[in-house]
Amino acid sequence: LLSRRPAEIMRVLIAGLGFLGEPLGCHLSSQGHEVVGLTHSAESADRLQSMHDFSVLASDLSDLSVLRASISNEAPFDCIVHCASSGRGGAERYRAVYFDGVKHLLEVCPEAKLHYTSSTSVYGQKDGSVVDEASPAKPDRETGQILRATEDLVMASGGVVSRLAGIYGPGRFYMLLKFLQKSATIEGDGGRYLNQAHQSDIVQALTLMLVNDALRSEIFNVVDSSPQTQQQAYSWLAEHFEGDLPPFVPPDLNRKRGWTHKRVSNAKLLGLGWQPQYPSFQDAVRHDPELVPSIRALVNS
Repeated sequence: LLSRRPAEIMRVLIAGLGFLGEPLGCHLSSQGHEVVGLTHSAESADRLQSMHDFSVLASDLSDLSVLRASISNEAPFDCIVHCASSGRGGAERYRAVYFDGVKHLLEVCPEAKLHYTSSTSVYGQKDGSVVDEASPAKPDRETGQILRATEDLVMASGGVVSRLAGIYGPGRFYMLLKFLQKSATIEGDGGRYLNQAHQSDIVQALTLMLVNDALRSEIFNVVDSSPQTQQQAYSWLAEHFEGDLPPFVPPDLNRKRGWTHKRVSNAKLLGLGWQPQYPSFQDAVRHDPELVPSIRALVNS
């Protein structure tokens, strides 16, 4: 079957059809690629299948036998994208979804190249320095350590790791939501850097990596071109929306993935040919027609 498809057409398994996996599946399918998506529940699979023209199956990445059975009738895949979410769970859930999930996918689909969406939270730097893919990635929280261990598993298999910055887009933009709800705060002196990336730009970045078959055992930071401090970001929002600057509070040093302060570089991804449509969140606020109305709807719900 694989030999009969045009060389440029891929067969892709997307493990996790959430805020990133669903639009990625839609985009790849629109480009003519064969897409199969995995989601955790049968209810979710039925709902998503009714909405999209690519196949959607229910499965559990953390259970090898369930995963094997769910795709036992599928033709081999060229690529797998692991973008499942832990659902805000703790270390045990992280291990089940990320480390065990990737290990099981590699076992069930050994012929496929695995692309894993990790997080820039694996960079533990706290000094405001610029970090790139060669910088030390030594998170001090157990959840971040699980992400790093999963990265090593993927790299050993010849796969590709995408370290995603804070993802936002229509329906999900916590900074703007908190600002409009008047519940936002600025930590410490406001000098901590924020690193973000728009949903659609991440989809484009992942697509670029997927179609580049030469990539093996590579890491890419997926982040926009405008790291900004909290104070800079909220000052702009206050000016743009004619609101008040949020109050200053002590920093929360007990975040699940740790408290960090760094500027994440996207130079390597730019060198691959990626150009973000929204180089800064300000560009998205001004030019993404769905972004602000979708967040206002959440405020008013």
